[in-house]
Order: sequence, then C-alpha cells, then structure tokens
Amino acid sequence: MGIDVGSVSTDLVVSNGNGKILSKLYLRTQGRPVKALTDGLKLMRRELGGIDISGVGTTGSGRQLAGIITGADIVKNEITAHAAAAKRLVPGVRTILEIGGQDSKIIFLKDGVVTDFAMNTVCAAGTGSFLDRQAERLGIPIERFGEYALRSKNPTRIAGRCAVFAESDMIHKQQTGHSTEDIVAGLCRALVRNYLNNLAKCKEICEPVIFQGGVAANVGIAAAFEEALGKRVIIPQYYDVMGAYGAALIAEHNYELSGKPTSFYGFENAYNTFETKSTECNGCGNRCEVMEVKSRGRVLARWGDRCGRWSGKKTTLPAKEAQSRESLA
Repeated sequence: MGIDVGSVSTDLVVSNGNGKILSKLYLRTQGRPVKALTDGLKLMRRELGGIDISGVGTTGSGRQLAGIITGADIVKNEITAHAAAAKRLVPGVRTILEIGGQDSKIIFLKDGVVTDFAMNTVCAAGTGSFLDRQAERLGIPIERFGEYALRSKNPTRIAGRCAVFAESDMIHKQQTGHSTEDIVAGLCRALVRNYLNNLAKCKEICEPVIFQGGVAANVGIAAAFEEALGKRVIIPQYYDVMGAYGAALIAEHNYELSGKPTSFYGFENAYNTFETKSTECNGCGNRCEVMEVKSRGRVLARWGDRCGRWSGKKTTLPAKEAQSRESLA
C-alpha cells in the first residue's frame, strides 16, 4: 500500500505486487491530514475486505505523520516516489512534469536514475490552486477549464510570473472584452511559462516527457506544455495518484529485498484516536518547532528537531493494541 499525504489531497493506493492497482482513493486533505488518512484507511478496508498487506510506504509533505499512524515500512520523499511510479508506467522516461494543488516539481532522469530536480513551493502561480481560484472567478467548473482553453481561437497573453499580477491582468482582459475561452487559454499558457521559467531554467527537456499530478487532468495545460516544448507530453494511466503509487512500488521492492513481515498496524488502527500538537524546544538557540503525535495518551513520535533530542525517541504501537470497531465500519 502506498500513501501520499499532501496539502490538498491524500491519496491511497493498493497494488497486487505486480504493479497493477487494485484500489485507489483520492481524498481532499482540507487541512486535516489525520482525518483524511484515517477516513481513507476505513474506506479502503470496506472496499478490499480482509486483504493482506505485505508492505506500506508513505510520501508527501505529511509522510512522517502518515508513517507513524500506519506503522509504515518505508517513508520516502516525493521526488523518489514520483520517479518510481513514472519509471514503472513509462520505461525510459527522461523528464517528469508534476503539478499539484500547492506545489510543483520537475524531475530529470537518465538510465532510470534521478539526475536533477527542482521544486516550487513558494509561488502559487505555477500550481493547481491558481487555476482553481481563476476558474471560480470566471464561473467555470475546474473540470471544464481545459475544454474552454481548447476552444480558444486567439489566446490572450496574461502575466504569469506572480499569482497576484496574473489575477489583476486577467481582470483587465475581461474588462477590455476578451472572450472567456481566450482568457482561459491565456491562463493555461501563463501557468506553463511560470513553471518552465522557475523550474526548468533553460535545462534540456528530453523525451519521453510525462505530465502527472492532479493538474494533468486539465487538457488545456497539457496542450500548452506541448506547444511550449514542441514535444509530445504523455499523461500516464495513474497520473492523479502517482506519489501514492510510487510509494507502493517502493514498499513492494523493500519487501522483496528484506522478506520481513510488514510493521503495518492494520486497517483497524484507523479507528483509534490520534492527537497532534507542536511545541517549541528551549534546549538551545535553534528553538526548533517539534511536532508530536499521541494515541490514547501515549506519545508515538516526535520530529522537527535538528539534534535528535526528541525525534530519537519513538514508541511503536503494537498491532494487537489497535482497537477494532467493526460496528463503525
């Protein structure tokens, strides 16, 4: 099983050991990663029943939290997870374009090895949240955003270096009479320009090129990438859950190498109560913000410190202590 806990979505994937996905979930995190994760585990359990899980991997910005709650065997960063998924679905992939709700990344590979990458976690102009906001302002369902872009006959140019300036420019274009289709196409091109200027930075983009992440569902963005690059852009089968899929593949590989039984606490653990809080450590001048997660009064883990004073103390939750409340399933 692979779990990707991000700022916008929490994704879960269960594969059969041969790379085929048996079940996948895409849930909105909504600022509550613990609830999104436990809800996802409950839904997965209902769908799959008493399936045996051989290994669990977590990734995403909430990977440490997810790893503690589930008893994951492997905790990996997003670059590693996305690359693992891309290599499985598109052998020989050289460039990965990934755009999520709150961040975006580009990954370069050669002979199956990541050689370089870049991430944008600062400006919203190159992310899905930017498109969501503009779609709402234009009164267009985000699911139809790409459809509008493809109908454009004369895309208008919109400043895309900053989300604030882009929004102001879009409003100006509306007031001067540009059609909605031309504005939407201009927004798609603006996002792609921002992405390539901030992340690619004149680096060579080699084929095969794949486009993944939730924004890959937007055909307008995919078309804008192909136009800007002059190359075919492949959208893989599991484009929306590639992080979780990659984490599942990594967990599978770890199990094959070690042969050790998984430390996964089981789906029943989702019915436990988890509490998280942050505290400031006064042990030195760094004043690290230490995160803590507890279950039934027991501290399971802490992280965020630089010296290991707190993160070195970890309590595992035995699977037999996970309370099963099947009446709530």
